[in-house]
Amino acid sequence: MSKNKSSGRVPLAVLVIYSVLLYAAWTVYHFFILEHIENIPNDLLSSLLNDAVCKNLIWTLPAALLIHKYSKELEISPKEMFKWEKGYEKYLLIFPAFAAYIIFGMLVRRQPIELSIGIKDIVTVLFVGVTEELVFRAWLLNATAVYAAPPKNKDDTPWQQYAVIGINAVMFLAIHFPRWINEGVFFTNIASLGFMSILILSVIFSLLLLKTKNILLPITLHMFWDLLIFLLY
Repeated sequence: MSKNKSSGRVPLAVLVIYSVLLYAAWTVYHFFILEHIENIPNDLLSSLLNDAVCKNLIWTLPAALLIHKYSKELEISPKEMFKWEKGYEKYLLIFPAFAAYIIFGMLVRRQPIELSIGIKDIVTVLFVGVTEELVFRAWLLNATAVYAAPPKNKDDTPWQQYAVIGINAVMFLAIHFPRWINEGVFFTNIASLGFMSILILSVIFSLLLLKTKNILLPITLHMFWDLLIFLLY
């Protein structure tokens, strides 16, 4: 973890209140609003309202305002998060690794590989990675990482950092629950251990942010993963 350059910490009360409001708003949206949006005959309009408008209003806008307000209290400053540094190129190897993992899994299951993607999928790929990474990594992980004890030397990783990453992964998993419950697949995803992929992806995105201090890599990697899922599945 990088040496904390901030002047303090984001108050825990702010993080708790924000999280409660986010989960409450997202639950209400899924149970009372999403159905009406999905019933719109035009798929493109429906997808834009869902992923580009509503999700950005519920997720991105509040998180962006809080990142701006508490920019000095974050582990990684907003300016630093969007700055590309020399040496980041080696992390691009994760992209083909993701593709190889998914294709290998399909081959093991003898699942035919057929490339197919719809307009709704494209809209999802363009917006979901951005909204989810800005909220859970650029804001929540960035704000809570400050609470981890600094390492004794630059090669150490304190257990508190792993705890922060773990909590973030559980929170990222939980934000999927309203959709799963609404679609009637909650128990199926839990029993089949399908939820494990979300936890693992969250850990990867979190480690990538803390290692590089750059949010663009987790965002593009998240988008790439979604693109692979939509294309191949």
